[in-house]
Amino acid sequence: MRKVITYGTYDMLHQGHINLLRRAKELGDYLIVGVTSDSFDRERGKLNVRNNVLERVEAVKATGYADQIIIEDYVGQKIDDIQKYDVDVFAIGSDWEGKFDYLNEYCKVVYLPRTEGISSTMLREGSQEVYRIGVIGTGRIARRFVPESKVVSGIEVVSVLNPDSREAEAFKNTFGLNGSYQDFDAFIATVDAVYIASPHLTHYDYCKRSLLAGKHVLCEIPFVLSGDEARELYELAASRKLVLLEASKTAHCPGFMHLVTLVKSGIIGDVVDVKASLSKMVDPPTRELNKEEAGGCVTEHGPLTLMALIKLLGRDIQDFHFHSRMQDGVDIFTNGIINFPHATSSITLGIGVKTEGNLIVSGTKGYLYVPAPWWLTDYFEVRYEDQTKNKKYFYSYDGDGLRYEIQEFISMIVNNRLSSYRLRRRESIAIAEMIANYRNHINVTEI
Repeated sequence: MRKVITYGTYDMLHQGHINLLRRAKELGDYLIVGVTSDSFDRERGKLNVRNNVLERVEAVKATGYADQIIIEDYVGQKIDDIQKYDVDVFAIGSDWEGKFDYLNEYCKVVYLPRTEGISSTMLREGSQEVYRIGVIGTGRIARRFVPESKVVSGIEVVSVLNPDSREAEAFKNTFGLNGSYQDFDAFIATVDAVYIASPHLTHYDYCKRSLLAGKHVLCEIPFVLSGDEARELYELAASRKLVLLEASKTAHCPGFMHLVTLVKSGIIGDVVDVKASLSKMVDPPTRELNKEEAGGCVTEHGPLTLMALIKLLGRDIQDFHFHSRMQDGVDIFTNGIINFPHATSSITLGIGVKTEGNLIVSGTKGYLYVPAPWWLTDYFEVRYEDQTKNKKYFYSYDGDGLRYEIQEFISMIVNNRLSSYRLRRRESIAIAEMIANYRNHINVTEI
């Protein structure tokens, strides 16, 4: 039997895909089709895939050309698959001419003519509505957002809002936007959705006003500073069938998502402890050290570390206690002990104290280690007592990472999804509740 293998994403399956599969089938007796996984697509920077992997597998199966369908999930898998399945011919579209010549060492490589005038990219661009985004705020994170948005299709940042007209105008000119505004009503009329990157204490008001105006909302962390506010906003969004997403970039990056999947699968056994640390040194005067602007390391770094704990251990928090070093009414260092029914956890945060920013997940079979900075997850290790079983995992973390949350935001709008499994609404509410507990001095000890 002459075996042929080919690979592709097969998004929005079209005649070009069908023609390539037919030609590949004609090269032998048995055709194996590798379909890229969602996580592998994200790792390779393909953020605009319309169909998920199950939909794409079903579409390939429906063509009738594939005798076997496998999932491509990592770099280098082609060599492994060719040897594993005893493949005779590797076939791929001619747009990859020369790129896979290295596989000639393992089998015959054939470049098949592609069908001109059609591609998944063309179909997406032809069918996808472009959503106009307005940015509220002109600070550091907002300045990262605009360049990151350009690598995600279906979105265009068109305007900016800042009560300071000079700041708004300078931001508009820097990024070539259509307009800058100080008046919210004038601003909101120009957009389909908003990205909120304003000071912490303004998030609730801007979210609510944007939702009442019928706009989808992507809001920076901390989303809001109380569970009641978070719950109210999510209920308001759901009642109006609008997307409201907390912009926790770590929750949306490929590496962290796979980390959660591995832990949940039991690769290190039952999880009994999670330790997450995050710190950065800042010098006054700055918002992070300003009590009047809800500064402090819990409001600055708590959203990411608490997100990790809740994604890994759930929302059933039994008890907690925080220990903080204060300076001018702001916590510059906080250690929190948070207990769950079957596990304990801790967060260590600093904005005036430096500490190792790693993540450690301890289990009954082994542990998972993510080195600093763990929140930019591009690498982690699974370690065991028998070190020969240790395994290292590597992932792409492109740009400033905001592109992953932007892609999920747009995907939710396009597909009418009001919730994201990457960071569910109830998890976002739980994070806000814990931050509120701290700000209300519940179980807080000064050191």
